[in-house]
Amino acid sequence: MKRLSWSLLILTILLTACATPAAPAPAPTTSAPVEAFTAPSADVVVASAKTAPAQIVELGFTISALVDEVNIKEGDTVQAGQTLMALDVPDLEYAVVAAEEAFRSADITAQLQKADKVKYVNPNNGVVSFLALPKEVYAKARSKADQAYAALETAQATLAQATLTSPIDGTVVSVKVIPGEVVQVGQVVITIAVLDSLQITTTDLSERDIPRVQIGQSVDVYIEALDVTVKGSVLRISPISEVVGGDVVYPVTIMLEKQPAGLLWGMSAEVEIQTK
Repeated sequence: MKRLSWSLLILTILLTACATPAAPAPAPTTSAPVEAFTAPSADVVVASAKTAPAQIVELGFTISALVDEVNIKEGDTVQAGQTLMALDVPDLEYAVVAAEEAFRSADITAQLQKADKVKYVNPNNGVVSFLALPKEVYAKARSKADQAYAALETAQATLAQATLTSPIDGTVVSVKVIPGEVVQVGQVVITIAVLDSLQITTTDLSERDIPRVQIGQSVDVYIEALDVTVKGSVLRISPISEVVGGDVVYPVTIMLEKQPAGLLWGMSAEVEIQTK
């Protein structure tokens, strides 16, 4: 009986040791903090932008010839009407001289035919008489003189195409040819820009935000390179979209109330357009 009791006790210990241990209680989990999402203000449209001149002019010739003179260099300030560059065109210069002489001759002839009567000396007897001229004689002579003058104007206009003058007051930002170089018709040889009146143009203003933008709205412009913020206003909204990185954007031009010192063409900016 005692042996049976010991056998039962040993069997109980073995069964207890082989039992499957209980799974540990799960450790408490701590959820990561969720960053709050701040919706953009309905009163402000934010966009990136670049500075650009208010006016840019690219100049070229309508005729092809060798460059004779270049009277300016990059960085020069020029005035409207100032001569910038001239071509070597001796044939056109000669055409003007010839046209001037042809007109002078035709004009003198017409003036001589304008008289109501002309003096005529009979070669046989020396009798002097005054003969009336038909009006058609003068009219024909005058018509020839007018045609000669038109040819002179054409020659002068063609010669004028060999001289390039500035159409605006501005700064020369590029000169792409030198004396002795051949220029082609339509080739851009000089670029002039108005650098003392730079504007801001947005580069990524989305089509989703453009309906809230209107001309005249106030704008805060932050110039990154200068670390300054200046006031401005919406001057123009492009009616034509552009595609940037797959997004449809509309360039918006902003006029600054005052141009900060050191502002240069192409500097980056960030704009906040006040839509309310």
